[in-house]
Amino acid sequence: MKQSIVTLDMEGVLTPEIWIAVSEKTGIPELRRTTRDEPDYDKLMKFRLNILDQRGLKLTDIQRVIGTLRPLEGALDFLRALRALSQTIILSDTFEEFAQPLLRQLEWPTLLCHKLEVVNDRIVNYRLRISDQKKRAVAALRDLNYNVIAAGDSYNDTAMLLEANVGFLFRAPENVKKEFPRFKAIETYKDLYELIQEAL
Repeated sequence: MKQSIVTLDMEGVLTPEIWIAVSEKTGIPELRRTTRDEPDYDKLMKFRLNILDQRGLKLTDIQRVIGTLRPLEGALDFLRALRALSQTIILSDTFEEFAQPLLRQLEWPTLLCHKLEVVNDRIVNYRLRISDQKKRAVAALRDLNYNVIAAGDSYNDTAMLLEANVGFLFRAPENVKKEFPRFKAIETYKDLYELIQEAL
């Protein structure tokens, strides 16, 4: 009997989308673009960094917005229940410099993510810890003889879901659901919890 572990995306699953919040706060509509819209993460990040540079937005400007965000309604209760049931790891393409205020509110779950390169408060680049980290993290967990159950909402989660023993789409947009019909799509934490419980 294999031990099980759960991997979850963060933004869109447990927390609001950070870049959408920044877009709304700054009035820059181009920053609404996320991994739900653009499958190529490098292309998306270069696009974002270019806009930040053009508009003179600094890391502290973004952190100020993140500081106003709260986890999605029901997310903390879901995560508490899930962590009592199974070891849970958050796999996200966010950055350490962005995630801290949200992790505090989620009672400090384990997060594997990336880092920013910052010079004088200006984000000059980003550093992926490893490429395709969600998929490779799940593959490593499977190599450690874990049964992996994964849930995410965006294009950049689908490799993780494919690599997992069981994968679910949670509150995914129609375009992602349409392209990946093999994954059961659910909308509520109650349903997600019950499906994970079954998969365990």
